[in-house]
Amino acid sequence: MESWKKLEQSGFELQVFDESSAREFIRIHLGSRYVSAFDKCYHPSMKSDYFRYSYIFVEGGFYIDADDVYHGTTIDHLFTDGRLKLQPFCYDIATAQMVPPSVFVNPEANELSWIFYFNTTPLIAVRNHPIVERALLNATSALEQESKGELPEVQATTGPGNLTRSIFEVVAGESCPEEALLVVHDWEKTSTSKWPLSYRSDKRNWRLSNQEAYRASRRAEER
Repeated sequence: MESWKKLEQSGFELQVFDESSAREFIRIHLGSRYVSAFDKCYHPSMKSDYFRYSYIFVEGGFYIDADDVYHGTTIDHLFTDGRLKLQPFCYDIATAQMVPPSVFVNPEANELSWIFYFNTTPLIAVRNHPIVERALLNATSALEQESKGELPEVQATTGPGNLTRSIFEVVAGESCPEEALLVVHDWEKTSTSKWPLSYRSDKRNWRLSNQEAYRASRRAEER
């Protein structure tokens, strides 16, 4: 998180939210329906996803995860228009590995085992952006659905699956032109997610506790 503080020299204001302040922001700006949906997010990663949609929809700006490291490159160009800026991802089922952007963004690059989607970090947009609004509404509706003995799947409910679905719904419905979205295919030059971190190896990692009620360990709570 310290790596981003150098942006304050360029006029950026940095804000850090925890669960309590995120919930309060949603209560003040969006109301009880959205607070109830936030409370139904059973894992910290879901709450984080839900909050970033809420914040960017209301305030606009730039959301980044706490475990992303800033490399110090200029990012002013990402704020010269109102487009939503997102990082594309590609996962190869056959190898169970991520495909580097330098490979999958090339014209006609494709494999049957590749899954394309958009990451939820970074999330850069003006307030009231229609795609961010759709992502927030889709996540809210999914969380409001009656469960049938199972907790909802993280990725599809609030994560990249929800965001990717929302993009295609909005663009296909022609309620938002394709020009409203900029795919930042070289985001790794600006920031990368830090590996390894201790939380990735236990239940704090949603992949290891997907569709399971999360309970913070005493050790994690004391940090």
